[in-house]
Amino acid sequence: MARFAGRLATGLCEVTSDPAALESEGWWAVVHDFEGRLTCARFADVRPDPAPARSADGWRGPHSSAWRSSLGHDAYTAGVRRIREHIAAGEVYQANLCRVMTAPLPDPDPAHSDIDALAGLLALGNPAPFAGTLRLPTQGIEIATASPELYLRRDGRTVASGPIKGTGRTEHDLLEKDHAENVMIVDLVRNDLGRACATGSITVPDLCAVEKHPGLVHLVSVVQGVLRDDAGWPELFDATFPPGSVTGAPKSSALRIIDALETAPRGPYCGAVGWVDADRGQAELAVGIRTFWIDRSTAAAPVLHFGTGAGITWGSDPEREWDETELKAARLVAIASGEHPE
Repeated sequence: MARFAGRLATGLCEVTSDPAALESEGWWAVVHDFEGRLTCARFADVRPDPAPARSADGWRGPHSSAWRSSLGHDAYTAGVRRIREHIAAGEVYQANLCRVMTAPLPDPDPAHSDIDALAGLLALGNPAPFAGTLRLPTQGIEIATASPELYLRRDGRTVASGPIKGTGRTEHDLLEKDHAENVMIVDLVRNDLGRACATGSITVPDLCAVEKHPGLVHLVSVVQGVLRDDAGWPELFDATFPPGSVTGAPKSSALRIIDALETAPRGPYCGAVGWVDADRGQAELAVGIRTFWIDRSTAAAPVLHFGTGAGITWGSDPEREWDETELKAARLVAIASGEHPE
């Protein structure tokens, strides 16, 4: 099943890793892991159903003390300092440094670890514009996202991206560094979209707008373009993936640095998740942030994952960047652990 944009999709028809299928027909749920695995699932029945399940027994989350991070405080702050060294050497302007948090689920019974029930809790405690659920057990995919960030929206030949860079508890927490960080990524996204769009069609309708979300604020920009006549989903993914806001600039250098510093794969975190309606030529894919996923592949208890990170620039303070990753994670991890914030 899949649940996005107030619609529930059931009746799985087809699963493919070929992005060209998204140009064919039908309604598709899509997840693109940061490491490159693409899963496109076509469903037969799509109907309005905006409310995820909120069963009292459907979700039994991990205890708050059970969470572990792929990078602890010392390793993360050391990583920030290392990225600043790369910036000083002229190798990169910005790189996104992330960590993956994991916790075993206390009850392995799928009836008590239903990813859609977790999505219901997130919808109640942390509503988000690009929230959704994707559950494909045969593919090992169970994802609940409360993403606030648009990776790609498509309406016919028009495409748009809404990169987020800059986070604070309030608007007054945002620094000059946050604005510079956002503008850098807007330039990168303009370049990425330009590889699949018609020359001269790229515009920036919004630059560094402040958006309020539960517990924090973000700086958000919008970049828009018109696809070339010979471009579709394969060309869009080739041009823009992984999303620039969660990699860095230049993207190739940032990816190399990320690979050297991070100790766990990101999986769907920082990838893309959402839906494509091939019949109507419409789509909405979110950047896979504020996202949980379950791994049931081990013989032990299933493991819940959640990713958090921050964009590092020359102006970054290691402690402040660590605090930003904590801020981004705190509310959602508390919800998943059954500690409902006000």
